[in-house]
Amino acid sequence: MSPQDSSASLSAPASSASSASSASSASSASSASSASSASSDSPASLSSPVPVRAYDPPYYAVVFTSVKTEGGEFAEYGETNERMEELVKEIPGYLGMDHAGSPGGLSVTVGYFRDAGAVEEWRSNAEHRAAQKRGRAEWYQRYTLHVAKVERSHGFERGQD
Repeated sequence: MSPQDSSASLSAPASSASSASSASSASSASSASSASSASSDSPASLSSPVPVRAYDPPYYAVVFTSVKTEGGEFAEYGETNERMEELVKEIPGYLGMDHAGSPGGLSVTVGYFRDAGAVEEWRSNAEHRAAQKRGRAEWYQRYTLHVAKVERSHGFERGQD
């Protein structure tokens, strides 16, 4: 999808160095941090360094990969990101989010949704769309968005065989 497409981008953890996935088009961190965990079917929090658990397929993964602009103005990026994190959790069918960033500035956020309707609801949210527009205008040098249907999913945790 091109940046002009209203993508279902997600948001990076507000605690990241300069954060904001999509939420909107807000999603990046300069330090690696996998975020999000859910021990039940409730949406995961972005404050935990635990991956989102494996859900019973099918469900959807929205992968937002970005690089921020050099020397951009990021004062409001974190605030926007925090707001997007609040909003996405209100979407019925939102399952959680994982985020990682590289020291070189590449950021990847993966949002998980129970069905295509939940992805569409997030994509079309007016406040999210406004944040996407601002991300393209101010915060991102480039980004890509991939929406995939998960057909197989499993997990591992040491000590829980």
